Amino acid sequence: MFRDRVVNLPDTDAVTGFLQEFPTSVIFKAGTCHKTMQGFGFVQEKLEHREDLMVGIIRVVEARPASNLVSEKTGIRHESPQVILFKDGQAVFDLDNWSITPETLDEGLAHVPPTGDVVQSDNVTRSDLTPYQQLLEQYLAGNIDDRQFELAYTSLYRDDASLRSRQEVEVLGSIFGDVDRHIEMHMMMGGRTNTDLVRQRAQAAYEALKQL
Repeated sequence: MFRDRVVNLPDTDAVTGFLQEFPTSVIFKAGTCHKTMQGFGFVQEKLEHREDLMVGIIRVVEARPASNLVSEKTGIRHESPQVILFKDGQAVFDLDNWSITPETLDEGLAHVPPTGDVVQSDNVTRSDLTPYQQLLEQYLAGNIDDRQFELAYTSLYRDDASLRSRQEVEVLGSIFGDVDRHIEMHMMMGGRTNTDLVRQRAQAAYEALKQL
């Protein structure tokens, strides 16, 4: 399973040991906002069946020296989120921020063809969706109004740097779409939002989250 191939790299020793043991592998630098959530969702999707590739995770805020060491070793300027693909101990491909997409990851992975059979599996790592489910329950039950929900949900999503699957990200992002763009347009339009459409999307998202 994918989660069994994910290793936390909290310090420089962990980075050095990881690359020595797994010279052909992936390092993902996790940031502090929803760009990390979306980027990691794509990474998980593309690596779910690549059992030949280990994934090292660096939480940049908590492990900045580890992140700096990777930059020193590779010459790649630090960004977060950031994906760096290593082959035989050398960085051969990197992506960061919104450039992390399924298509660009496919381009990168072409540098490292699978070393064995690609295992097909329906097992997908699930993350904690409780904060979203509880907020949706409050809104749909009428305990908070439309404006309170919009502010709380977009703030929660924008600041969410959890490592989630692409399926989870798609459901969570289905209510307001591009949250940065939504907040910008919301301010330009003086707070006017189609509340009926938001409620419909919120109900659909809530039902989808229960199925994940």
